[in-house]
Amino acid sequence: MASIFDFPISPSFSKELPADNEQNNFSRQVEGACYSYATPIKPKSPSLIHTSSQLFEEWGIEMEEEEQFVKIFSGEIPFKSFKPYAMCYGGHQFGQWAGQLGDGRAINIAELEINKKNIKIQLKGAGPTPYSRRADGLAVLRSSIREYLCSEAMYNLGIDTTRALSIVKTGDWIPRDMLYNGNIEDEQGAIVARVSESFIRFGNFEIFASRQDKENLKKLTDYTIKHHFSELDSPSKETYLAFFQEVVNRTKKLMINWQRVGFVHGVMNTDNMSILGQTIDYGPYGWLEEYNPGWTPNTTDAQHRRYRYGNQPSVALWNLTQLANTLYPLIEDAEPLQAILDAYKKEYIREQHAMMCSKLGFNNADAVSDEFIHILEENLRQSEIDMTLFFRELSSIEFTKFNEFWNVLKEVSYLEKSELKSRKKEWKEWFNCYLFRLHNEDLNVEERLTQMKKVNPKYVLRNYMAQLAIDQAETGNYSLIEELYNLLQNPYADQPNMEKWYTKRPEWARNKIGCSMLSCSS
Repeated sequence: MASIFDFPISPSFSKELPADNEQNNFSRQVEGACYSYATPIKPKSPSLIHTSSQLFEEWGIEMEEEEQFVKIFSGEIPFKSFKPYAMCYGGHQFGQWAGQLGDGRAINIAELEINKKNIKIQLKGAGPTPYSRRADGLAVLRSSIREYLCSEAMYNLGIDTTRALSIVKTGDWIPRDMLYNGNIEDEQGAIVARVSESFIRFGNFEIFASRQDKENLKKLTDYTIKHHFSELDSPSKETYLAFFQEVVNRTKKLMINWQRVGFVHGVMNTDNMSILGQTIDYGPYGWLEEYNPGWTPNTTDAQHRRYRYGNQPSVALWNLTQLANTLYPLIEDAEPLQAILDAYKKEYIREQHAMMCSKLGFNNADAVSDEFIHILEENLRQSEIDMTLFFRELSSIEFTKFNEFWNVLKEVSYLEKSELKSRKKEWKEWFNCYLFRLHNEDLNVEERLTQMKKVNPKYVLRNYMAQLAIDQAETGNYSLIEELYNLLQNPYADQPNMEKWYTKRPEWARNKIGCSMLSCSS
């Protein structure tokens, strides 16, 4: 088998797009460039925590030289002759234009030709760049573990995402105010090597539009179409519209999948929206436990809850509207852009309904009323039902009597049994209607349950699980990272030996730091 070092360097982004003329690495406004050169700082004593065996297998490589691997993927030495860089972009944060942002703690260390794809490798937490502002450009162990595990977990859930190749501890101690409350503590430093065909975000386009830099806006758009939407024609108004339509389609699909598994991103700023429709930038994310459309995992968002679970599809549309405004100078016609955005609203409602029907085992979504789905969602909310467990149990058992169903509800609710009892009448009415509708389906029970298990995962990376792995890793024990990594490679499989993870969030984790809401601190 080959080593990752055998893949040829094949720069495209850094070869075809304009670079920052200033070569020195200091915080500044960067104009007229898509990126700036930036060299990772040398870590004190880097050591390998974990690598993605799945990604190694997909690429057909093996670990031949661990010492060399650690040096490169900690930023200690460069990847061959490649000149590392950080990308320039802007963004809307919590609905407000924030100006230039950029890769403040991510440095691209390689562009490689891997299995006929141009793969970018980026170190997150490798040191300051011209876009770091007053920050140090570093990342801590807890946030790095969360990103590493979740990137691979999302991939195996069948949801588009950036990937994570490795996680390395740097040996440095980094001061962090975890909850932004003035309590600064030193934390262990770490670096995640994340990979994607592109890390281009909506904000990469926005920064040029905000500066009326149409020339570089066009260069970036043409580059993106050439390398990532090559099925489209050469640059023209029609091609730019087709490009926007494809980004809308991919983003819509991503939202449907997030909602399907109960994932909440937590920071859906435009600079965290991938042009490829991938999940990117794993900060204060989380999964719904008790079903609550108003829940956000982000402490910064606690007051207004802009990025709450139930609002993600609408925020995606708002972000896409900003992208449409950005692309307008290349198209100079608002009507077709608006038509694409208007279609998103209608199509999302229809596709979200179909997705919910698939989770319930219905083939014919047209025969299921919106009201039926709404009543279920209200019952789930009022009864504080664990979303993952509810749909998985529904996918595992042929319920024929309400008492059987009710007994399961008691086990998957976070309410006391006496509190849940007040919803029994509403649940019975819904359940009887559900059985009636199932009788009209053309699938037998086994086929239906098999199909349901393909869309209703049994295992997701709950925050308390990630926190347990973090707590253990901070003592130098990485066995739980390995266990969760293996578990989350097959989230739809029953995995009988992993049943301990198929359970509600424990009570001790309800309000524990890291197990409920999190800050953006890293």
